[in-house]
Amino acid sequence: MRVADFIFKYLADSGVRDVFMISGGGAMFLNDALGQEKRIRTICNHHEQGTAIAAEGYARATGKLAVASVTTGPGGTNAITGVIGGWLDSIPILFISGQVKFSTSIASRPELPLRQLGDQEINIVDIVKPITKYAVMVTDPQKIRYELEKAIHIAMSGRKGPVWLDIPINIQSAEINESDLENYVPVEEKTVLPQDEIAALYRKFLTAKKPVVIAGHGIRLADAVESLDQLITKLKIPVLGTFEGFDMLPSDSPYFSGRIGTIGTRSGNIVLQNADFVLCIGTRNNIRQVSYNYENFARRADTVAVVDIDPAELQKNTIRITDPICCDAGVFLKEFLAAAEASGVPDFSSWLQWSIERERKYSVVPQAEKGMPGVNPYHFTRILTELLPEKSIVSCTNATPSLALFQSGIVKKGQIMYCNSGCAAMGFGLPAALGGAVAAKNGELTICLEGDGSLMMNMQELQTVRHHNLNMKLFLYNNNEYCSIRQTQDNFFEGRHSGCDNGSGVTFPNWKVLSAAFDWRYEEICSAEEAVAKLPAILSSEGPVFVEVKLVPGYRFEPKLSSRRLPDGSMVSASLEDMFPFLPEDEMKQNIYQG
Repeated sequence: MRVADFIFKYLADSGVRDVFMISGGGAMFLNDALGQEKRIRTICNHHEQGTAIAAEGYARATGKLAVASVTTGPGGTNAITGVIGGWLDSIPILFISGQVKFSTSIASRPELPLRQLGDQEINIVDIVKPITKYAVMVTDPQKIRYELEKAIHIAMSGRKGPVWLDIPINIQSAEINESDLENYVPVEEKTVLPQDEIAALYRKFLTAKKPVVIAGHGIRLADAVESLDQLITKLKIPVLGTFEGFDMLPSDSPYFSGRIGTIGTRSGNIVLQNADFVLCIGTRNNIRQVSYNYENFARRADTVAVVDIDPAELQKNTIRITDPICCDAGVFLKEFLAAAEASGVPDFSSWLQWSIERERKYSVVPQAEKGMPGVNPYHFTRILTELLPEKSIVSCTNATPSLALFQSGIVKKGQIMYCNSGCAAMGFGLPAALGGAVAAKNGELTICLEGDGSLMMNMQELQTVRHHNLNMKLFLYNNNEYCSIRQTQDNFFEGRHSGCDNGSGVTFPNWKVLSAAFDWRYEEICSAEEAVAKLPAILSSEGPVFVEVKLVPGYRFEPKLSSRRLPDGSMVSASLEDMFPFLPEDEMKQNIYQG
């Protein structure tokens, strides 16, 4: 068989059932072999950025390795934004690229500073090395099993992430005997379980009065959501959601107390800043979460423990960490639960009740003023998520859709909700939703929360969804501008706009006409009342539906962390609990736990 045939046979034997791809001359044997492997469904995108991001969405929805195949030159470079997203958010994706034959590649003449030798060639391996866990050009047909197994092992081990195999066309077509191929044997890493550190941390927990758990995306990556639920049920303490991990705790959980960060919920940040014991599990505490005023993060806490599988994340010069624990989140959860069962758990009911009361008090979402056209995005998102079934998949793009979902969305048990946090690229929502819809083997409803600016970046994937008649409902948050950019320019440049709206050079198409061109059913929602009336029928319908949600003009992202102007005119970064719109001083005092 050919090397190309072996690649996809091996992947199919390993359980891969879907591959995202765009064909190309430099990958022609890969394309042919993929088409011949009947156990794998091929999802043909219309841009390689869509291919890469769809693979990310698939990996997020399944918890498994995703596979993407592209061609040489621009086929590889077009995929880079998706690679970055997977790299920063720890998503396991195997990229397989075609390449010119080795004898006409610059790799064959390393002594020369050539830019290009073969037709449409680019040295993709060196380009993606800084943003992958492993990247290599396969130059020996007999090494294909070794390199495949090595790449997959690396992608799925430790802190997960993307890997890249570049296959020259003469290697793709080379004949091999499968029984002669060398296996990759992983070097057995001696993992030392930090039992002493975990035991010491639990002793601190026993003396705490106001403990909280911050649940990060690393818990889902470790396939440990059930372990989190078991631990929280045992400890009976407040749990706070993170931007990448907020879908793991249902909103009706008796322990849910909000979500944290610069664009978190007011209740989540208030509870965090009152806690004396903060346990961060599987979250890297990025700047969006801890703010630039990170010295004040968990400022009343005697203990700030961070559990992360990546030792580098425990050594950053940002928040104060009293107890760094380098450990897989799933392993830690089981060990901490064992400690709780062995040593018992104090009664934190008063603290828990106080925290839940804060969440209830500040969970009200803003509505459009009477007489104003459109619907407030926070209000619409609350209405929508209240109606979504359990086990639905929700992909959202950045800015308005992701902020509205994070701050006002209702999460139900079994749902998967995701947005890319580290890269935060416009154009993420639709292709990532495509990946989620492909992963929904039992017909689970897939929701795409998309912005008008973002959809313009990858709208071609509407055709991919239509081609496969996927059960996706796309909600276009139409504000007719780049809302986050407009707000930034209003704040910093006295309302001078550049490249953010109609008056400064950015316009959008007629969405009804565009959806018809892609043969999507079209619906329009212009008010909260219409949302309540129309959504049940939309959500229960079959196939793709394009819903244009016309938003109220001029809305702002609130609450959010903002700087305070002091009496002398100087600006100071506010602490996390002090979100804009600022609360009266007497109310802020009421938000200090006195138990």
